[in-house]
Amino acid sequence: MRARPQVCEALLFALALHTGVCYGIKWLALSKTPAALALNQTQHCKQLEGLVSAQVQLCRSNLELMHTIVRAAREVMKACRRAFADMRWNCSSIELAPNYLLDLERGTRESAFVYALSAAAISHAIARACTSGDLPGCSCGPVPGEPPGPGNRWGGCADNLSYGLLMGAKFSDAPMKVKKTGSQANKLMRLHNSEVGRQALRASLEVKCKCHGVSGSCSIRTCWKGLQELRDVAADLKSRYLSATKVVHRPMGTRKHLVPKDLDIRPVKDSELVYLQSSPDFCMKNEKVGSHGTQDRQCNKTSNGSDSCDLMCCGRGYNPYTDRVVERCHCKYHWCCYVTCRRCERAVERYVCK
Repeated sequence: MRARPQVCEALLFALALHTGVCYGIKWLALSKTPAALALNQTQHCKQLEGLVSAQVQLCRSNLELMHTIVRAAREVMKACRRAFADMRWNCSSIELAPNYLLDLERGTRESAFVYALSAAAISHAIARACTSGDLPGCSCGPVPGEPPGPGNRWGGCADNLSYGLLMGAKFSDAPMKVKKTGSQANKLMRLHNSEVGRQALRASLEVKCKCHGVSGSCSIRTCWKGLQELRDVAADLKSRYLSATKVVHRPMGTRKHLVPKDLDIRPVKDSELVYLQSSPDFCMKNEKVGSHGTQDRQCNKTSNGSDSCDLMCCGRGYNPYTDRVVERCHCKYHWCCYVTCRRCERAVERYVCK
């Protein structure tokens, strides 16, 4: 007897879920941790959703880190949604953590970005928490060995990137190092993309300075090394997402490696995001492939970019509607020293995809 098509489809769907289970980013469910959970006792670690046993153990031995890691999970959600607000795939499925759809369960370009951003965010949050004095186990970053430049001196409190990278990697990479958690190809892809995220974070470290001197003359500047905001790191990773490389898991010598599918004469670059499976176009709703579709998404009629009505709506057309915006207007400066404004309302035409 021949199997029904529906049964075959269900079996393939279950197989895809089994082979691509993304334990590595289930910890983003920490973004939903209730404020009532104090996280000041080791038994609280078992109440946290989305952690593998190695992460629970890290929680117990580094309890003071957990508030920072919860904050990092929330920052990943915000940064991902902000970075992809103008794209068909707008990262909305990340909020389903820990029960993702196939856009993040499989080895897709989208999962590559989320793994990279998650690894960067947790190290970013820990490095910043050291600087602000929120963590007893670390303090300011080291003073650089090279001179800061003429008229400058090292001072302030540098972001402790080395500690952030160390502890962040321990926590975020732990699920990929557990045996029997998906295919080897998926593990290699996720570990690679996580390291790309940390590399982007390292690249965001820059010299920041503050002026000192009589009447703001800036005769002397105190400088330190600080990280850019996570949104800037996310923007860097988005550009890598757009140029990501599709790879295959292929024998090279005595071991299997990830190599570019169409250019397997060269190894994968340390700086590039990689993915194993192509994504759908995300035009129509199809939860089996993790697509929410773009119906009712707002689009920009005058744009030529990814948020344009032509691209966002996939050629289906769009509907106009009128939105009323209240804003400050007719502002006047009064001596001395305040400003008064009136509140004006105006009609704005907007568009949503059919």
